[in-house]
Amino acid sequence: MVERNVRLLLAYDGTDFHGWQRQPNLRTVQGVVEDALQRLIGHPLELVGSGRTDAGVHAVGQCANVRIRSRVPTERLAHALNGRLPGDVAVVSAEQVSDEFHATQGAVRKRYRYTIYAMSCPPVASLQHRYAYHYWEPLDIARMRRAASYFVGTMDYSAMASSGCVRRTMVRTVFRCDVRREYQCVYVEVDGSGFLYNQVRNMVGTLLEVGRGRWEPDCVAGILASRNRVNAGPTAPAHGLCLQWVEYPEHLLKPPETTADIPA
Repeated sequence: MVERNVRLLLAYDGTDFHGWQRQPNLRTVQGVVEDALQRLIGHPLELVGSGRTDAGVHAVGQCANVRIRSRVPTERLAHALNGRLPGDVAVVSAEQVSDEFHATQGAVRKRYRYTIYAMSCPPVASLQHRYAYHYWEPLDIARMRRAASYFVGTMDYSAMASSGCVRRTMVRTVFRCDVRREYQCVYVEVDGSGFLYNQVRNMVGTLLEVGRGRWEPDCVAGILASRNRVNAGPTAPAHGLCLQWVEYPEHLLKPPETTADIPA
């Protein structure tokens, strides 16, 4: 059988997962999906994700790819997999892509959304307690928007990376950082080429300090220039964060012209 490179679009509730990456004796998204795939396909495989979401972080648009040899047609793969997966993770779609497609290395843009339940009353009745950070102090959204503008650009984000984050370079590009309020919730959306460990959650924690009046919006510029994590706000809790989508170059999403699915 011909090997296919298949791109999976995944959604999951991160509450009961210890993050994305497979770990011994821990329930992870990669581990659960890989195990279901291997039971379906019948051979060892590796699921490659666009990035590692932390414990408690959710996704509606996580992308992954896997190389398989199977008689299961690609268009039936999502349905077949979902019958083998638990209720807190699902395959939204499956499609054959270029042999060169790599979910991690090929990603050019990602969007994360952080949800803040900005009401004094508890969020249990609206079910927001599972997917939103309950923040009861009043927030000035205009101030948060002004502060968010300082995050946009290509720069060293060391001040927004959790301690212990070591990368070849701490320079990243943030294309967009938007803050808006809709009824009970405040949403912070961040688009970037890639992110450092806990970068988005630390950005949100910093914006909350501005929103509640502790810091002025232009303080963010100084915090970034310091490249020192201790100068930024606290890390916002994981459960408010959700990976929305991941973007790839169009040519990587096209399947090889010479490869076709094998009928079941």
